[in-house]
Amino acid sequence: MKANLDKIDDAVLALLHLTSFTDHGLTRAWKGHDWEALDRLHQKGYISDPKNKYKSVALTEAGRARAQELFERLFA
Repeated sequence: MKANLDKIDDAVLALLHLTSFTDHGLTRAWKGHDWEALDRLHQKGYISDPKNKYKSVALTEAGRARAQELFERLFA
């Protein structure tokens, strides 16, 4: 079975909403998820580059809105 990467990315983005917090005006989330999914979310413009020394990533405005929408759709 071949995995649907877009569905995986949606689930990871929704889970980033679950662990999100505000820090100095930015919405950030812990990056303890699959690295390939995080790279794809960065390429899609939803999060900052996960390849850094920090334990979290910043969500873009589009990423924050999409993460909240997906979280509510998948888990509410």
